[in-house]
Amino acid sequence: MINRIQKKVLILAMRAGELMMKSGAEIYRVEDTVTRICKACKIPYVEVFATPTGIFLSLDEGLDGEMHTFIKRIKGTGIDLEKISRINHFSREFTNTSLSVDEGLAILKMIAGIKPYPLLLRMLGAAVVASFTALIFGGALQDFICASIAGSCAYLLSMLLDKFDTNLFIRIFSCCAAATFVSLALFAAGLGSNFNSVIIGSIMIFLPGVALTNAVRDTLAGDMVSGTSKGIEAVVIAVSITSGVGVALKLWTFLGGAY
Repeated sequence: MINRIQKKVLILAMRAGELMMKSGAEIYRVEDTVTRICKACKIPYVEVFATPTGIFLSLDEGLDGEMHTFIKRIKGTGIDLEKISRINHFSREFTNTSLSVDEGLAILKMIAGIKPYPLLLRMLGAAVVASFTALIFGGALQDFICASIAGSCAYLLSMLLDKFDTNLFIRIFSCCAAATFVSLALFAAGLGSNFNSVIIGSIMIFLPGVALTNAVRDTLAGDMVSGTSKGIEAVVIAVSITSGVGVALKLWTFLGGAY
């Protein structure tokens, strides 16, 4: 039977891996973190297998001990590079210092409780990304302003839909459709000169850059299951973006709008 101390180590390692996975970390980084924590607690045999939807961990005290296997289901992922960095630092600190398991759990609880940036600041970031992307794709000053408005509105809708646990495809589809409608409405009102650059800028914040990067990195690292999964996720996001924009353009034309 697993003893009380080993159970705490297990909870600590699994919690660290779960937080990293939900924050968008690469598979090899998650497995390395879980392994480091277990090895630091003098567990001789540790095997970790992580996928985007679950973590499998096997522990063994030695040849004469029993093997214990545990599974942690991962639901919902996002992008939080600060949490990844903090947990990555914590795993190395836990390995190289005399931190206790209870202290480690307290640190992870603190990291998990880190609040995201204020909504207005995140909307400002979305507006900046959208507006400067519009300039890159040939937009003028008025397109810069229009893209910032469309991008921030689309991001606000994304946050609203996220609170209702909306499906990833539906959420991105709806946000890109809304961004296209806002862009066309601003163009129809005479506030923009190049609606193409405005639309491109406003949907830029939804491009699956991290998913595609992680797919390539995991594949090159030999994690084919994760690499394939992340690659499919990137394709699904790309399809939802193009579908949202395409449907919005068709609906705008159907309603009598011109562009």
